Amino acid sequence: MSETDKRLNIKMINENEKKTMSGSSRNQTRTYLMERFETLGIHPRGKLGQNFLIDLNLLRLLHESANIEENDVILEVGTGTGSLTGSMSEKAASVITVEIDPIMYEMAKQELADRNNIRFVFADILRNKNRLNEDVLQIIEEEIKAAPDRRFKLCANLPYSVATPLLSNLLLSNRPPFSMTVTIQKELADRIVAKPSTKDYGALSVWMQAICDANIIRIMPPSVFWPRPKVDSAIIQLLYNPKKRKRIPDLKFLHEFVRSIFFHRRKFLRSVLCSTFKNKLPKEVIDEVLIELSLNETSRAESLSVKQILTLCEAFRNRLPENERSLLS
Repeated sequence: MSETDKRLNIKMINENEKKTMSGSSRNQTRTYLMERFETLGIHPRGKLGQNFLIDLNLLRLLHESANIEENDVILEVGTGTGSLTGSMSEKAASVITVEIDPIMYEMAKQELADRNNIRFVFADILRNKNRLNEDVLQIIEEEIKAAPDRRFKLCANLPYSVATPLLSNLLLSNRPPFSMTVTIQKELADRIVAKPSTKDYGALSVWMQAICDANIIRIMPPSVFWPRPKVDSAIIQLLYNPKKRKRIPDLKFLHEFVRSIFFHRRKFLRSVLCSTFKNKLPKEVIDEVLIELSLNETSRAESLSVKQILTLCEAFRNRLPENERSLLS
């Protein structure tokens, strides 16, 4: 028996504890968390991004901002104690909650054992930095297909380390969420909503804004979390925009193109493009595209609007042979 299993067996929630914890899945206060962690003999694990949102008003704001309805399938990444999980399950058709910490996973399962519309998944949401966990995607697909007219949404207090790859890769998936309402680092939120010619504007800004309508709902200081992170956080909402998506013929190509042209953000655009399409397109073609789009040799990617970058991307995609449109190097 593993140390984790021993700890869970020794510290199993008995009937008296259940009485004292009535409603605890909805009341994730600092006092409650400290008592529960002390009971289990554990501490928050910083490397897993365990910063629990203890301001109940902000936890409610996160939940309510997602506008959860009875036909929604909700993905939560980072179950924690199950506080947000439980409140979302009261309205949603299904909540799929993914937790990588075995103790948190078991704790939440025990406290929410009576909720038959919650699927607890003990896993890492990421297969690797550039891929989501296929098993989790399969579970999402099963829940969506379980009934007609179901919508897929993401709502979570995200561990900081998974935020960028999770949000980016969900938009690349075959089943992008209708909305993503999450807590993330303020710095990351600023990058997502950034405008051209600002310090935060980059590949992530273009990628998200090309497909979604992004809005920062609330900035949050470290004091609303336990343990306190070292940075400010934000609740942000990304609404998938089908009209924007239709403007993009090749989503994967755009993703690679945007990452490529911002890899050396301070370099002149022509230089970056020559490097991106080295051995694929002659420099004369690159110059031709720039002239066609009224971009000069001193233009930089960071000064272009999302619309200009989409136009630039498509101009180059159309000039490449089909077998050269996969991975850019």
